[in-house]
Amino acid sequence: MEPSSSAAETCNPKKRKTEASTEHNSMKRSKTEEGCDEELLNRPSGSPRLSVQLDRLQQPVSLLELTELLHFAALGTAGGLKQPSWCHLHHQKKVKGVNVVILEGLSQSHFYKNYLTMEHLRTNYTTRVTFTPSPISVASGIFSSDVPKLDRPPVPKSDDKLHKAVKHHPIIKKYGTQKRGVTAYVLTQEEMIKNHFPVRGFEDFSCTKNNVRVTDDSPLYGLDCEMCLTEKGHELTRVSLVDSDGNCVLDELVKPQSRVLNYLTKFSGITAAMLQPITTTLRVVQAKLRMLLPGDAVLVGHSLNNDLIALKLIHQHVIDTSLLYKKELGQKFKLKVLAEMVLKRQIQTDENNGHNPTEDAAAALELAQYFIKTGPHQVGYCFKDTSGQTKNLFLSIVQFSSFSDHLRRHSAHQEQLHQSVRRLSLCNVLKKVGMIFILARFVPAGVFRPSGHVCCVRRAVPSGLL
Repeated sequence: MEPSSSAAETCNPKKRKTEASTEHNSMKRSKTEEGCDEELLNRPSGSPRLSVQLDRLQQPVSLLELTELLHFAALGTAGGLKQPSWCHLHHQKKVKGVNVVILEGLSQSHFYKNYLTMEHLRTNYTTRVTFTPSPISVASGIFSSDVPKLDRPPVPKSDDKLHKAVKHHPIIKKYGTQKRGVTAYVLTQEEMIKNHFPVRGFEDFSCTKNNVRVTDDSPLYGLDCEMCLTEKGHELTRVSLVDSDGNCVLDELVKPQSRVLNYLTKFSGITAAMLQPITTTLRVVQAKLRMLLPGDAVLVGHSLNNDLIALKLIHQHVIDTSLLYKKELGQKFKLKVLAEMVLKRQIQTDENNGHNPTEDAAAALELAQYFIKTGPHQVGYCFKDTSGQTKNLFLSIVQFSSFSDHLRRHSAHQEQLHQSVRRLSLCNVLKKVGMIFILARFVPAGVFRPSGHVCCVRRAVPSGLL
């Protein structure tokens, strides 16, 4: 004869205590979820968030499924991808970055023992799912995975299919979508005046022989100058000119006319020792430029107005890459940023010895050539989501090695210390270091703030909490 339910409960007080504890934890978790819901309601409308079906909340997420989410967060439907099979990412277009943080040596029990002490986790994360540990490194598994084949080209081919954000991008609004020749990007007289370029009428300024009409076949020349600070303001100390093939045709050090107050070596790379033997004057450099530049030459530079003012030179045909490439709100890019984003090249890397004007002149020239070759449509589409950042920064993965693992390897008798270090790691890393997310941190509008956190993923085994 089997005992009744009540009899079983009477005979097994340990089981009854366990069930009561489970019920208590369930109620506590329910209250926590309610707090998360309140936080979710207080978030701005349209913020990115993650939703998971109830039946999937009880199932672990694999590395493949995690990678599926990361791919969709980065590319979305505009990139031809479908929603992840196990969850739904709302407002994917507003996701500006995903950070993955891996904390080794923290188990599920550590997570719940310290959960109530971490208010940011209880209030900022709305979804928590279990992650299945993988035999391979999580980081290497993510980066070695192939992006699914796109269903359609990521770049629209006609105006009526242009992404809404691209239509209103300042590059598209000014230049349209069609490829155009050199003359379309040469600044007009009005634009030169508006952007403080020297024009005819400037006193003591020399003019180049730019008396030939510019065509789409006119040669481009990259120009960059370095200056120092003198008693009369900024004066020229070095000038570099490169031709349309990127060959340096002029690189001269120039002796300032006035007493130097600051060589600005950090930026110019110029020192007193370098200029001490130099006798070349501004007038000599002006004469060399007039001789080198054809009548229909188009000068290209980044913030070229400053270079021409330092040269005290008037040239009518110019393309300024700081005006050619614009951010979504019309702000200017730094030359170094553009070179990395567009040309995939690092410039201005030597922080101690200043800039290399020949390198900067060549970079500005190539940027103009790229813009002309690919057209404003392609450039505007590539920049529509950058907000001054590169797409290479969309996903970052940080892995914290566990000091406790080191202790455990060296002494089997230090398990108690091992447990303490793990708990301390969880609290301090997440609270003091500022890593207030467990696995994925989705950030709306490109701003890293607590209201942007929507996903928290933990491991289900003692091998570590992600």
